Amino acid sequence: MNWLLWTLTSSIGKKLLMALTGLLFCLFVLAHLLGNLSVYGGKDYFTAYAEHLHGFGILVNVAEMGLLISAVLHISLGAILFFENLRSRPTRYVMKKTAGGRTLSSTIMPYTGLYVLVFVLIHLFTFHFVEHTPQTTFQLVADVFSKPGYVVFYVFSMIVLGFHVKHGLRSAFQTIGANHPRYMPLIKLASLIFSLAVGVGFGSIPVYIVSSV
Repeated sequence: MNWLLWTLTSSIGKKLLMALTGLLFCLFVLAHLLGNLSVYGGKDYFTAYAEHLHGFGILVNVAEMGLLISAVLHISLGAILFFENLRSRPTRYVMKKTAGGRTLSSTIMPYTGLYVLVFVLIHLFTFHFVEHTPQTTFQLVADVFSKPGYVVFYVFSMIVLGFHVKHGLRSAFQTIGANHPRYMPLIKLASLIFSLAVGVGFGSIPVYIVSSV
């Protein structure tokens, strides 16, 4: 149990656990994106994908529970580290915000994380925790995206998510020790490509659905 105590009490341990849960979240986002892009195969193909996914039954529930636990850990550790940093630096340094390699993505990281949490909760109550009806998954999604307000909210949220994973993915690799000068340019490029794929990939879905119904 010493390793667990060390992880939960030391700054390095908390950062490491936060990095691992962040990488798990990125894997989920990638899998979710690839699945949702099946909508471009048409409503029948998308509905078949959704039904096939639901066919895994309890395995889906186990995966969702694992993701929920990871999300709680990630958010809790992020909040703890954020307030610990504030306490250790009660007075802001007189220096440029971009100094030390800081970027817009890194500066707004706590706020984009909080926003993503709010979005995920709204998204779950919109698509997941809904009363079961005879309509297909595609029809449910099409009905939700027929509301211009939700489309704007969804697309904006995907842009925010893109900013969050851009810095988060790079930071996670740095935390686990993959910060060699030889690899970091590739990691930074991969983080940028991944963030663009998330923003453009997810953001294009409601636009496509609205134009196809």
